[in-house]
Amino acid sequence: MATRAKRRAPGPPQRREPGGEEQESDSEQRDSASEEEEEVNVEFEAHSISDNDYDGIKKLLQQLFLKAPVNIAELTDILIQQNHIGSVIKQAEVQEESGYDDDEDDEVFGFISLLNLTERKGAQCAEQIKELILSLCEKNCDQSMVEQLDKLLNDTTKPVGFLLNERFINVPPQIALPMHQQLQKELAETQRTNKPCGRCYYYLLISKTFTETAKRSSKKRGESTQQREELMFANAEEEFFYEVTDFRYH
Repeated sequence: MATRAKRRAPGPPQRREPGGEEQESDSEQRDSASEEEEEVNVEFEAHSISDNDYDGIKKLLQQLFLKAPVNIAELTDILIQQNHIGSVIKQAEVQEESGYDDDEDDEVFGFISLLNLTERKGAQCAEQIKELILSLCEKNCDQSMVEQLDKLLNDTTKPVGFLLNERFINVPPQIALPMHQQLQKELAETQRTNKPCGRCYYYLLISKTFTETAKRSSKKRGESTQQREELMFANAEEEFFYEVTDFRYH
């Protein structure tokens, strides 16, 4: 699977005069501005998770959990160990004359995977994630919902899978659908072959959201303009999960 994004091409180096100050002629300035405004297509591809992706996945997990008390290093190790499921997003190979650093080709721009919280019971990161989710529920929901969620997380007969779906903002959302479809295929194969993480009854995820104030004008004369807040999703595809989920809070 592959998708494209655009980014600016680097401008040419400036010429330094003997006096020590950088100077450019009018034509050079126009050429420089033209170069800076030029956009190039960047293709992204999905790859299986490997040991080389440790630093990239860890960085994205830190972006997801921020300062929450979750053992990110342990979680990253688990995701790499169970590399029969999950994918990472990387830049497709580019020609050497393009002028970009080869190190960028191996940078992880996003990933998708799953942590089976029930199977990993006792692992520090799994227990910390459950505590985090319950603490957020306690702050935003009534006690009955907290008890319901606690029961769900501790019911060993109905395993809970924690979906991890994180990427940088410059990665086009079009890549999300094929990555989710691939994850579904991998989970089905994992369940068929009885490998770890395959059997889940519930799926749980943390979505990064923000609110945007939208103005709605009234058709009646003399009535003031009303404002309402719209819930927006950093990963656009997660709005679908929000709409069809059995249990949610924010």
